Amino acid sequence: MKIVIINSGSSSIKYQLINMPANEVICSGMIDRIGLETSNLTYVTNSTKLEETLPIANHKIGLEKIAKLLMDETIGVIKSTDEIKAVGHRVVHGGSAFSNTVIITSEVKDKIRELFDLAPLHNPANLEGINVAEEIFNSAIQVAVFDTAFHQTIPVVAHKYALPNSLLTDNKIRVYGFHGTSHKYVSEKAIHYLKQNIINKVSKIITIHLGNGCSMTAIKDGKSIDHTLGFGPMNGLIMGTRSGDVDQSVIFYLVNSLGYTLDDVNTMLQKQSGMLGLTGYSDLRDIEANAAIGNVDCQLALDMNAYRIKKHIGSYTAVLNGLDAIVFTAGIGENSSYIRKLVCTDMDYFGIELDDSKNEIRSNEIREINTPDSKTKILVIPTNEEIEIANQVFKLLTN
Repeated sequence: MKIVIINSGSSSIKYQLINMPANEVICSGMIDRIGLETSNLTYVTNSTKLEETLPIANHKIGLEKIAKLLMDETIGVIKSTDEIKAVGHRVVHGGSAFSNTVIITSEVKDKIRELFDLAPLHNPANLEGINVAEEIFNSAIQVAVFDTAFHQTIPVVAHKYALPNSLLTDNKIRVYGFHGTSHKYVSEKAIHYLKQNIINKVSKIITIHLGNGCSMTAIKDGKSIDHTLGFGPMNGLIMGTRSGDVDQSVIFYLVNSLGYTLDDVNTMLQKQSGMLGLTGYSDLRDIEANAAIGNVDCQLALDMNAYRIKKHIGSYTAVLNGLDAIVFTAGIGENSSYIRKLVCTDMDYFGIELDDSKNEIRSNEIREINTPDSKTKILVIPTNEEIEIANQVFKLLTN
């Protein structure tokens, strides 16, 4: 069964064409920096590797470009869209309506649209991907896999806010958690890798997903028990354009004293804050390059970013009552040796000791970057949300 996986992020599209159940990747690639003049496109098959830099204004244009490549007469991998039996879509927010993978209907799309306000950088892009895919792969079954599903195991003590009880019971306001497909995938890889060391005891892992969006999960015996993102994907860590945690009083001050509207505040916190607000750049590669030549704002932003991650490592180690491993994943987590070094420096109390030379090695495989004496493993595990989505889509359609 050939399944196309579309993973539309806030500023990127990852895609794979996968033959199931063999997990055979026929084609893969991504577009990042969407919305900039210097968007990057990659398209990789067994015989072709195409890389382009070109302006891609939005997700619709990006998805149309991907579809043309898949069916290109020279470098394409399918002759007809009829070869595609299913399209699996990553959808960020499922709210209280979705806790499992589902076949997409008009009602499902309406629910995804209703949740735009809770994931304004993601759910609109996810729905756009669905709409475009329905046009292009019109004979395929469209399936949604929700980021929030993995975090349904977070206990009430962690997912309930200290607000009037009716807001949870009547309005379903709670911690939902995000990046669940990625956290699930890399945590299972980590547990398998560590199994010699955690036989006869519960595994205790912190997964650190760092991209344009960032989150951390405390995972006990394979289950999510706490997570940095909450009701929407905006709090917790400092992100590309999102603020992460702020004192709620700041919002009231902006509105009541500085004249901001609520829409102004929402736009600022979602699209103008985070690393962009601190430096003028939203892409970490630009920030690291400018910090290296003496830009003090960029260096401070990197330090702040790492500091916030350190705080959550400490709190989640307490929640887990121990720690077997921390796992870095996603674009920044996998590729920025500098961020990993900032995070792991002066963490020996937690048994976290980084090997600088191992940290500089780049690889597509799971790897340890800790010293031999480190009590806690430091792992870099490339995420593959697309394979995880394909597995869930195939399971849904064949069971």
